[in-house]
Amino acid sequence: MVLVGLGNPLMSDEGIGVRLAAEMESRRLAPPGVDVLDLGTAGLGVLHAIRGQQKAVFVDCALMGSEPGTMRRFTPEEVVSQKVRTGLSLHEGDLLQTLELARRLGECPGEIVIFGVEPASLAPGLELSPRLQSRLDQYLEILAEEFV
Repeated sequence: MVLVGLGNPLMSDEGIGVRLAAEMESRRLAPPGVDVLDLGTAGLGVLHAIRGQQKAVFVDCALMGSEPGTMRRFTPEEVVSQKVRTGLSLHEGDLLQTLELARRLGECPGEIVIFGVEPASLAPGLELSPRLQSRLDQYLEILAEEFV
C-alpha cells in the first residue's frame, strides 16, 4: 500500500498533500507496510509509485466548491478533472489521466482513494493558510484511518 502526497509547496495550500505526506512520515503515523511518498508535481512519476501496489491513497489540494479546509474522500470514478493541460509533460500531471494510463498498462492498484482538501489560499508562499494549518492533526487522523 502507498500514500502519495501531491502538490506544489511553493503555492501555500497547493502544497497540502506534500505537507501531509511529510507529517505522516515524520510522526510515523503510517502502519507497517504502507509507503509514504512525496511526489510533489511528479506527473507521470505516479505510475512508478503505484506499480505493484494493492491500494493507493492520494492526497492533494482540490477546488471542490466547498468551505476552505474541507477534506473529502473520493474514488477516481467520483471525480471529474477540470485541469487544463498545455501539453504532454512529465511535470504537469493530471492524476485521473495518469490513473487511466495505469489501467491501460495493467498496473493500476485494485483500490484507489483520493483525498482532496479545499484551499483557503493559493498565493505564493511556503506556509499553509492558518485554516489548513489548524486542521493538520484532523487530516492526519483521517489519512491514518484509511489504512486500518
